[in-house]
Amino acid sequence: MPQHIRPRPICGHCDGFPTVTITTGTRTPDGERKTITAHCPACRGTGHTITARAHTRIGA
Repeated sequence: MPQHIRPRPICGHCDGFPTVTITTGTRTPDGERKTITAHCPACRGTGHTITARAHTRIGA
């Protein structure tokens, strides 16, 4: 029987696009563009926000 999981909210900082590739403007010896990968710092590259239930304190 399938389990129904509620969808997590999409990150408001990156709008669900957590990882982007940025060109540096330089080229490799092969002629390809050099790129770097950047992740959203708010959601740490997941694209979703963490629910309030995940922030419970243990041993309080």
